[in-house]
Amino acid sequence: MADKSGNPLRRALWLDALDRQLRPQLPPPLRSRCRLANVDGEHLVFLVESPVWHAKLRLAEAQLLDAARSIGLKATRVTIKTASPTPTRSPALDNRNGPHAVSAATHKGLRDALACLQDVPSKPKKRS
Repeated sequence: MADKSGNPLRRALWLDALDRQLRPQLPPPLRSRCRLANVDGEHLVFLVESPVWHAKLRLAEAQLLDAARSIGLKATRVTIKTASPTPTRSPALDNRNGPHAVSAATHKGLRDALACLQDVPSKPKKRS
């Protein structure tokens, strides 16, 4: 997949397939703690969720490069980035449980802001 400007969905699926091929070849504790984020020519980019896993994956870099070469990639270097884990629940799912309690101060502030908006007379539109 040399063309980066190709179909983004196809590229995402390709990266996901590569990730699924590479992870089983990692030491067991790392398998669930890292994810292939990108392949740029000979450069592999992995995401991990904490500095601890960053260090452990760095120690397994030679094994990772060998695994990448075994599936046909011409990988020569690895970059590991630490990113916060994705939330397990969507914010949209949290909002469907109904309104959350707000403080009295927040409630009063919102009520006052709404009152200010209702006091503003609307201007008639000018015709040109």
